[in-house]
Amino acid sequence: MRKAFICPSKYVQGENELLNLGYFVSTFGKKALLIAHELDVLRVKKQLDQTAENYQIEFIESGFRGECSLEEIERLNSLAKEKGCDCTIGLGGGKAIDTAKCVAKGDALIIVPTIAATDAPTSHSAVIYTEEGAFHDYAYFKQNPSVVLVDTKVIANAPVRFLVSGMGDALSTYFEARATKKSFGQVNAGLPCGAMEGKATTSVSTNASYALAKLCYETLLSDGYLAKLSAEQKQVTVALENIVEANILLSGLGFESGGLAAAHAIHDGLTILEETHHYFHGEKVAFGTLAQLVLENAPLSEIQEVLEFCLKVGLPVCLSDIGVENLSDEALYAVAEKASIPEESIHNMPFPISIEAVAAAIRTADQLGSDYKRTRR
Repeated sequence: MRKAFICPSKYVQGENELLNLGYFVSTFGKKALLIAHELDVLRVKKQLDQTAENYQIEFIESGFRGECSLEEIERLNSLAKEKGCDCTIGLGGGKAIDTAKCVAKGDALIIVPTIAATDAPTSHSAVIYTEEGAFHDYAYFKQNPSVVLVDTKVIANAPVRFLVSGMGDALSTYFEARATKKSFGQVNAGLPCGAMEGKATTSVSTNASYALAKLCYETLLSDGYLAKLSAEQKQVTVALENIVEANILLSGLGFESGGLAAAHAIHDGLTILEETHHYFHGEKVAFGTLAQLVLENAPLSEIQEVLEFCLKVGLPVCLSDIGVENLSDEALYAVAEKASIPEESIHNMPFPISIEAVAAAIRTADQLGSDYKRTRR
C-alpha cells in the first residue's frame, strides 16, 4: 500500500510578512513576474515598493486579465521570457494564484494570498477556464509552491465574507479525510493513475495528513467565531492567526494529502444551479459538508455541532442560504447525478454511492438546516 504526503517547501505567515517578499524573490534572482489583479496590486502597492527597494529586486507587473485561461497563460509565459524573470508570484485570489501555478509549472513559485477564502494556495493543482469563464480542465504540477507567504494584516483588511467562506471550505477537510481514510480512497498526493504500467498507482492518506485535518476542524470550533469578530474590526488577533492557518495551511494539506469525498462532490453538483453562482466556493462546500454527514448517517450530535458552528460564523446550513428557494425533484436529481459521476470524489466515501441516496441526503440536510435555524430564533 502506497501512502503519500505533499506540501509547499516553505510556509510563512504573520503580520506585515509582505515586506519580506523581496527576500524570497532574491533567493531565485532579481526579477519576478507578478501575476495579480490591478486592484490587488493597488491594495499592497506600498508594501511591494518597500520590499523591492529593501531587497533590490524588481516586480514585472503582468496586467493580469482576471481569468486563468490557456490564452492568458501563454501570454504571461511569453512576458516572463521576454523580461527574463527568475520566478513567478501569484498574488491575490484563486484565479491569479492558479494562473501563476500554470506559468511556473512547479518551479520557482511564490504564492501570496490576499484573502483566506480557500485552501488552494498550498496545492500543486490549478483549475483552467476558457476566456469566457467556463471550466476547461484541471492542471497538476510536479511539486507544490516553493513559498507560500501570508500577511495576516492584509487578510484582516479584506472583506469578512472571504474569511468566513474559507472556514466553510476548511470545515469539510476533516470529514472528507475521515471518509477517505475509512475507504482507503485515492488522495491527490501520489503518482497519477496509470503512471506505473501494470502496477497499482493508488496512494492513500498518511496519519500525518489525517491529524492535520482533525486539527483543522478543532481550530475552527475553538477560534472561528472570535476570528470573525477580529476580521470585522480589521484586527489581527491570535484567533485570526489560527483561523488563517486553518483555512490555508491545515485545510490545504488536509485536502490534498488527506483526500476529498462527498462534500466537494455535492458542491460540484450544486454548481449546475444558476442561482448558486453568486455564492462562494466555501459557502457551498459548507452545505455539502452537512449533506455528506447525512449521507453517512453521522451521529446527530456531530451534525448539530456543525450546524451550530455554521450559524455562529454565518455559513449556509440550507439551500435557501445559497440562493435555492425551490428545488424541484428533477433539478435535485440532476445535482445528485452530477455529484455522482465516476470521476467525482464522492466515491471516496466508505460505501457504494447511488444518485438516489445523494439526492435524499441533500433534501434531508436542507430540511435539517432549515429546522435548526428556526429553533435558534
